[in-house]
Amino acid sequence: MAASSKPDLYDKLIRVTHVYLGPAADRFINRQIQNHLHKEPTQLTSSDLLQLVDWIQVTVSLLTDDSEVVEEYITQVRNLTVPDKSNKRRKQ
Repeated sequence: MAASSKPDLYDKLIRVTHVYLGPAADRFINRQIQNHLHKEPTQLTSSDLLQLVDWIQVTVSLLTDDSEVVEEYITQVRNLTVPDKSNKRRKQ
């Protein structure tokens, strides 16, 4: 079960990033994961993403001067690490 959630997190990260970087999202995220975490992108975990978010923020800040866009993107990335509480409520 945990193995299936890892690619799901990666896919969600790619979808969020695609909104901001377009077709460069896959390559951007893959490079961030490989260069800073030294692992394959599909092995991404929530704790990895928490470590990676600062690197992503620095890099995206170099691409745009629009701090609001950077903060919006980083907030969405951080939200990917928060457990889905609505799913827990349905199970109870």
